[in-house]
Amino acid sequence: MSVVIVGGNECMVREYKELCKEYKCKAKVYPKMSGCMKNIGSPDLLVLFTNMVSHKMVQCALSEAKGQNVRIARSHTSSMSALKNILEEHTAGR
Repeated sequence: MSVVIVGGNECMVREYKELCKEYKCKAKVYPKMSGCMKNIGSPDLLVLFTNMVSHKMVQCALSEAKGQNVRIARSHTSSMSALKNILEEHTAGR
């Protein structure tokens, strides 16, 4: 399963990726705006940490995911426990 994480803390990128690896997921993390994120590809899950990201970046990520079969999870906090809860919810049947 592939996961794209938009937002979050820059200093926790490595921890986000390691947690995703524990759930057998490949992760790309975009803590900052980088272009218009044209290279997010077609992930299975898009995680938006809405507290740590601009409205423009959320809209950009959503427009890239539009038309694809992507599940979207939004979380106001960008903590490891929030990401863990999202991954548990979305990888339960896999």
